[in-house]
Amino acid sequence: MAEELVFYSNPMSRGRIARWMLEEVGAPYRTEWLTFDGSMKSPEFLAINPMGKVPTIRHGQTVVTEAAAICAYLADAFPEAGLAPPPEKRGDYYRWLFFAAGPLEMAVSLKAFGIEVPRERERSIGCGSYDAVMGALSLAVTRCPYIAGDNFTAADVYVGAHISWGLQFGSLEPRPEFKAYWDRLKGRPASKRATAIDDEEMHRQLQAAKG
Repeated sequence: MAEELVFYSNPMSRGRIARWMLEEVGAPYRTEWLTFDGSMKSPEFLAINPMGKVPTIRHGQTVVTEAAAICAYLADAFPEAGLAPPPEKRGDYYRWLFFAAGPLEMAVSLKAFGIEVPRERERSIGCGSYDAVMGALSLAVTRCPYIAGDNFTAADVYVGAHISWGLQFGSLEPRPEFKAYWDRLKGRPASKRATAIDDEEMHRQLQAAKG
């Protein structure tokens, strides 16, 4: 019997990244919807993820948190989906997946909060500078059709989601290469299915909040 795959999420969270990845994988899974100030902080969920955050998955007895880790885990757990390169060709795959999880997210967050790192302190912080991160990201999305080469991988799910949100909410510079990269991804059936599922639940939660 296949191990049960449970997905803990909220439609207004980074859970959307994991949802897209789950839909790309195509394995059966069950969603547990959580609320930010309610069930996400319950003793039951804190026993699964002490951070009280989503996304989180439980695959049999294995618990994985953090969206980038979930993408990498699912690609390995379901190799038949073809979402990870062979081990000997994973340099760019790991590089850009964790670049987006580290320097990119850090640089975007600092900018969003109006925090500017003094030039003389840039080497003391993981992202360096916002401009350096944008330059590296531009390089990453123009070298090949996809982030790790000629084939779509889990790294494209994670990087693509960040670029999509960044363009939508203005946290990324609207560079033509970012738009061109996202245009290559946004039509994927799994992405559309994931968005439809989360949008439906988001609408339901917003309506319920209105009473």
